[in-house]
Amino acid sequence: MDPELRRQAVDLLDRPMSRGQVKRAGEELDGRPELRRAVVDVARERGIELRGSQSLAGKKLLRHARDRALSAQVRTNPIARDEAFVCAHCGHQVEAHGRTARDHCPRCLRSVHVDIVPGDRAAGCGGVLDPVCVETRGSRLTIHYRCRRCAAARVNRAILDGDDPDDWDLLSALSAGEVLS
Repeated sequence: MDPELRRQAVDLLDRPMSRGQVKRAGEELDGRPELRRAVVDVARERGIELRGSQSLAGKKLLRHARDRALSAQVRTNPIARDEAFVCAHCGHQVEAHGRTARDHCPRCLRSVHVDIVPGDRAAGCGGVLDPVCVETRGSRLTIHYRCRRCAAARVNRAILDGDDPDDWDLLSALSAGEVLS
């Protein structure tokens, strides 16, 4: 393999790149078959098997060769879900908010650990999220949570308007550092 092509291939595989940069580099691979072969060869030297690499688009080939194909499929954008539910802590019937996703009980401020990314329902934990403190972020109040089961930390926006706003006394107690029972 030509040393210059090998250097370019190694650079493509090792250099940190944004999604846009990967897309542009993939387009370059589509137009340069010799560089494409060099990328495949370097990836195979590293133990990454690229089955069907001849038929892959350059961007997809690059993601596989960089061993990032699975991480490229991980959802990172939230899914808006505004659903009614029964609170797992106090049993209150919580109605959908109507404008924003209601994800915690307005009476006790508890939530359930069901999401990895908001709305994806992929956590699998199911533990109760207890509010631990309230923080002001700009003009919004955010409630910080800790999961009883797995100790994961989460943050939800407080809902201060609508038919069933969050309990102001509980929000005040949390912001004063009190522990809710």
